[in-house]
Amino acid sequence: MEVSRFRLVAGLGNPGREYDRTRHNVGFLVADALARRAGSAFVHEPKWNADVARAGDWTFMKPMTFMNLSGESVGDFARFFKLEPAQTLVVLDDVALPLGRLRLRRSGSAGGHNGLASILMHLGTELVPRLRVGIGGAKDSLVGHVLGKFSAAEQDALDQAVNRAADAVEFAQASGFEAAMNRYNPNNDPKTN
Repeated sequence: MEVSRFRLVAGLGNPGREYDRTRHNVGFLVADALARRAGSAFVHEPKWNADVARAGDWTFMKPMTFMNLSGESVGDFARFFKLEPAQTLVVLDDVALPLGRLRLRRSGSAGGHNGLASILMHLGTELVPRLRVGIGGAKDSLVGHVLGKFSAAEQDALDQAVNRAADAVEFAQASGFEAAMNRYNPNNDPKTN
């Protein structure tokens, strides 16, 4: 059985209290959940300009560069530790997916997500696994939507999405990326069909 061995899980978001629990910060929420499950805590590491938590062979990262420059932290870390692109998993928000829907992919374009685009540019390849977490589409301004907070009515769906995303990452690590795509991607998930 093919087994993924991610050494770095980079959850994307924006630093600062004003961005806490905004739609664009879903990646941070998933990284927090993974670190909590692993019994690890985030500390700021200036060398990477990122908050980092370690658990065994895993590193969870929240770049503190602001979203559009996420690749600086991820790229520096990956080069320093000589990680292959396939050893990095990027967790990010996706406005094209309904709230809570997940989509795992091994590679591909950034699909209009500037944080992912920065990482692909800094790693020099599109062969970077990613987990997209749906935040629902914008009704008006895209910027206002992604930087907006989840409504009270969305909190349960958000919490479930974060937990399912953390489940998906752990499952991919234990059972392989292909098995995780089969289990968690929309066409294979009975909850989303």
